[in-house]
Amino acid sequence: MSTPIANSQLAEAINNALATVIDPELRRPITELGMVDSVSVSDDGRVRLAVLLTIAGCPLRDTITSDSEKALFAVPGVTAVDVDLKVMSQAQRDALKEKLRGPGGQRGIPFNQPDSLTKVFAVASGKGGVGKSSVTVNLACALAAQGLRVGIVDADVYGFSVPGLMGITQAPTRVDDMILPPVAYGVKVISIGMFVTGNQPVAWRGPMLHRALEQFLTDVYFGDLDALFLDLPPGTGDIAISVAQLLPKAEILVVTTPQAAAADVAERAGAIATQTGQKVAGVIENMSYLEMPDGGRMELFGSGGGAVLTERLTATVGADVPLLGQIPLDIQLREGGDAGVPIVIGQPGTPAAESLAGIAARLAAVPRGLAGMKLGLQPR
Repeated sequence: MSTPIANSQLAEAINNALATVIDPELRRPITELGMVDSVSVSDDGRVRLAVLLTIAGCPLRDTITSDSEKALFAVPGVTAVDVDLKVMSQAQRDALKEKLRGPGGQRGIPFNQPDSLTKVFAVASGKGGVGKSSVTVNLACALAAQGLRVGIVDADVYGFSVPGLMGITQAPTRVDDMILPPVAYGVKVISIGMFVTGNQPVAWRGPMLHRALEQFLTDVYFGDLDALFLDLPPGTGDIAISVAQLLPKAEILVVTTPQAAAADVAERAGAIATQTGQKVAGVIENMSYLEMPDGGRMELFGSGGGAVLTERLTATVGADVPLLGQIPLDIQLREGGDAGVPIVIGQPGTPAAESLAGIAARLAAVPRGLAGMKLGLQPR
């Protein structure tokens, strides 16, 4: 016979155990999200748990089941666990959306709210082929590995590559008009590549690009992030302008390579800040050198491009633009991208991974400005 839990001590232990079960998409406890429909326990210690899924085809239903079983089996006295998966009603989904988005479940860009503490970084480059996307995913994963809440918007609509670099094959989950992004290595990711079939090209004009980016920022539920990275397409086209309009507080990270020609082109990607009023957070020099077996360095693409670029951008924008780091060439960086395992996760002790982790640490150390924020202080 199974009845609602009567033993208060056992009930508290079971509730505490369920509070450790994190929804893999929303990244919050299932108890906090109203996903626990009922819990009962029989005299012989068998627990029956009913969990409410957001949608019938929830792609991570097996993860929720296994995590719930693991948590409950850790409770002394529990001998067996039966997990029954149900689906939320429309009223329950509406209540969940209101809990996540606030009163009324209103849509909008949460990162523009006066009380938002999210640091937004738009990763830009003057041209393609400098490793901008690889830098983006590794910085995001490095911050997530430090315990920060991180998201990525793959804003390179024509040349999307972030899902592949992160090893993501799962499609986003739709809860009515709210989209739940897939999570990999603790990073929430959204990309147009998750909505196209196979290797189908995206052939859109400027207004459609703007609308896609706006939808990513309004309809996708990222939750309360510490950092959001936008992987921009190369150059200073439609998306760069849309980012400035939709996320005016976003700071620009410029990725370049050491040769002077690359620095010339990359300067344009950073100098757009003078027209948009954005801040340039810094320059990252990728493919800086190749470490040789004898400990020496081979500068395949020349040297000094990153330093030259920081000097030029500092003069152009009228504020200090630091060189955040130099990332060496590393075959394991390429192999990790091909395998969908960023090097900071798969090979954290390599020089390239350590350089990327160091850049991420510098970004994490920059405080979020409090200008214009409501601090909730009252005069006495």
